[in-house]
Amino acid sequence: MKKITGIVLSLLGVLFLPMVVWASGGAGSEHLDLTKSWVGYTSLAIFVVAYLLVMAEEYTHLRKSKPVLLAAGLIWGIIAYLYASHGLTHAAEVAVRHNILEYAELFLFLLVAMTYINAMEERQIFEALRVRLVCAGFSFRKLFWITGLLAFFISPVADNLTTALLMCAVVMAIGKDNAKFVTLACINIVVGANAGGAFSPFGDITTLMVWQKGIVDFWTFFNLFIPSVVNWFIPALIMSFAVPNISPATCEINVNMKRGAVVVMVLFLMTIATAVSFHNFLHLPPMMGMMTGLSYLKIYGYYLKKTHKNGHGTGGFDEGKAGEQLGDTVPFDIFRNIARAEWDTLMFFYGVILCVGGLGFIGYLALVSHTMYAGWGATPANIMVGILSAIVDNIPVMFAVLTMMPEMSQGQWLLVTLTAGVGGSLLSIGSAAGVALMGQARGMYTFGGHLKWTPVIALGYAASIWVHFMINRSMF
Repeated sequence: MKKITGIVLSLLGVLFLPMVVWASGGAGSEHLDLTKSWVGYTSLAIFVVAYLLVMAEEYTHLRKSKPVLLAAGLIWGIIAYLYASHGLTHAAEVAVRHNILEYAELFLFLLVAMTYINAMEERQIFEALRVRLVCAGFSFRKLFWITGLLAFFISPVADNLTTALLMCAVVMAIGKDNAKFVTLACINIVVGANAGGAFSPFGDITTLMVWQKGIVDFWTFFNLFIPSVVNWFIPALIMSFAVPNISPATCEINVNMKRGAVVVMVLFLMTIATAVSFHNFLHLPPMMGMMTGLSYLKIYGYYLKKTHKNGHGTGGFDEGKAGEQLGDTVPFDIFRNIARAEWDTLMFFYGVILCVGGLGFIGYLALVSHTMYAGWGATPANIMVGILSAIVDNIPVMFAVLTMMPEMSQGQWLLVTLTAGVGGSLLSIGSAAGVALMGQARGMYTFGGHLKWTPVIALGYAASIWVHFMINRSMF
């Protein structure tokens, strides 16, 4: 098989090598146009196969980072081989280092955010919220609105995946015997979490990437608040009429947060403020502010560990304190929270950024940019970005746009941020939140169940774009 593959690649090389041209047309150029060469076609094929495996993760149970990591290595290996054969031994290396720098900033930023989310989870903040919602005695229709509203407002601070999983846990605990309620509530949670993440740099990877690039100021993102509300509210309003208006049985379970939970939340807000200040006032990368904020948690974690008391039968245990609750037997360990970060997701980002960066280095992104932004215009192109995000993950789509860096107004950059963030709601496979909930509510929240309500979600998508043009017209 390897021999046959080698022969095929050799034949392709002979066939397409004459098509390899210098990007500037001169022999002294440092950049080759490989879009019509065997390198370009092979790299495209590798990326497509890898991404098909990513999309099939639910069925193959192959973690999404594995195919893209392999694809990134193969694509850049092929590029480097051809460049070395033309005597350009360092051109590919310089390009790869640039992409790795982009990834490093994103990686360190997300690592801190994930560590804080894990610390809040370990302090039982989310569990306490979940139990209170479950035992509140709300009707299915009220719970539909409450979980959707919380998904919308929690996702700008926490990521939309964590938010969606938390709200889905509430829905499953209360309505697991009512498939219709679970389906509608999960759709509402996905739409709400994605919409909520679109107006905050911390709510979605796409907004984070745009902010880290320095294209849009931190506070400018909040101009998308009303369009984001419209994107969630219109589908929610229509779907709410189909939600059964019955009340499930109440319960009497109480879960208190562990000691230091409130302080951890405050430190997370301080970390966000530090990252914003570093970027806006000191003109440093936001990840430096986040890493500084990690030190807040590490120092406070040291305090929690040193002052920890096991509540089982010790004289110092105070039943009246919300922190020292029965079950708080394991001392706080910051490195355990770091270890529990979504490493598969972080490795997936590496693979995607390197793959898209490789295709951009070959020259494909320049072709796409010319076709979409120069040919169609910025508005149709940015709307199409959102639709593509429903099929392909919004991260490679947005990274491709940022790599192309088309000349656009601030209003258009906000538009593409909005569409890339909320476009994934059109299909259940269009966002990490949707894919995760299909697994958590398996058999109830399905691709087909979501697809039935896609026209309603598309109505909210179109309305949010129209509202953005209306209220932010001065930015275009």
